[in-house]
Amino acid sequence: MRQRLLRIAAAGTALLLLAAAGPADSPVNVPEPDGIWTGPQRGYTPATLSGATVIDIDALDALIARDRPVLLDVSLADRRPAGLPADRPWLPAHRSVPGAVWMANAGAAPLDPAHEALFLKRVAELTGGDKGRAVVAFCHPECWGSWNAAKRLVLQGYTRVHWFPEGIEGWQERHPTTVIPEDSAWTARAEGEAQR
Repeated sequence: MRQRLLRIAAAGTALLLLAAAGPADSPVNVPEPDGIWTGPQRGYTPATLSGATVIDIDALDALIARDRPVLLDVSLADRRPAGLPADRPWLPAHRSVPGAVWMANAGAAPLDPAHEALFLKRVAELTGGDKGRAVVAFCHPECWGSWNAAKRLVLQGYTRVHWFPEGIEGWQERHPTTVIPEDSAWTARAEGEAQR
């Protein structure tokens, strides 16, 4: 009987703690930061993004069929496995949404001013300078990279920004992915800036 009472008391305490938890403690109610998120890239993200439209796979399918948006994959590049001998080939293959433009790590924060300028310039090229063209940012679930990339575009005055938080994994639950290379303009510019 005593153990049963202890279990009931413990359960009651757990319920009180859950009831007292704030929005940031809940994976379904993470508040939006004031600007770009500068904390860890991996973690629960908000359900909203002010100034952008948060979409699921159904909305993404409809948007692709209707508007042919610019699809921005900002996933991190795979790293060479630690301990892999230098003379061994390592050929990672990045799978993504067909037609996406992959700008690895473009959702990082902080992103140095030169790389942020490169990102914005490349998006301007992809949209033909039309800040009203539909743009979709994505990477992986529970990753702030695509949230940050979309927020950067909103802050720059893009009016049809969409954030697809389900990311590549959400896409591949319904559709095949394809191997895409990192965007050559993003890579070339990033390497050129690094050499200066």
